Amino acid sequence: MHLENEDVYPNRLIGTRTMEIGGLTKSQLIQKMQEHSIMINEYGEQLLTDNRFSISDKKYRLQTVELTVSDLGFRDGATTDQIFKRATELGLELCPLELGPYLRLQYLDQPEGYSGDALQRHQAPSGSITIASEILTKDDDFPKGFYLRRISDTLWLRGYCADDLHVWNPYDHFIFVKPIKHS
Repeated sequence: MHLENEDVYPNRLIGTRTMEIGGLTKSQLIQKMQEHSIMINEYGEQLLTDNRFSISDKKYRLQTVELTVSDLGFRDGATTDQIFKRATELGLELCPLELGPYLRLQYLDQPEGYSGDALQRHQAPSGSITIASEILTKDDDFPKGFYLRRISDTLWLRGYCADDLHVWNPYDHFIFVKPIKHS
């Protein structure tokens, strides 16, 4: 697909953040989230406690870019593989998995998401932001990554499961890393 549309990244940018991550142990990271009353679902806990979830003992900076699936050129939605491939083609990178908890700790003013009775089963919740990160395992029953959400004024770091066939909606938000250019 040839991308000439002005509404496609990099011509269409939702938001960027410069983040400092690393330098904490897993238990310190979890403790900081508890101090901020951040809730974690079962999938999020499963990711955080898994031995494959590694964190950096040194602090480092990265720049994040928040885009919708539509911003990547997918007007009818796309699978995770399609989204990640397109982002890479556009010069973006997947986030380190550890970005999820650090971003949750730094993004405390996330707008409220819809919490009505009509749950969006097998869809990203309204107002959520998914961290585009390397998937630890192809096992469909193991969480694929984190997403951020605020419901009833409660901040959440949640893990999610999705198989290879799952189609994300055009309005679903993702966070990617934009390589920092050194001069």
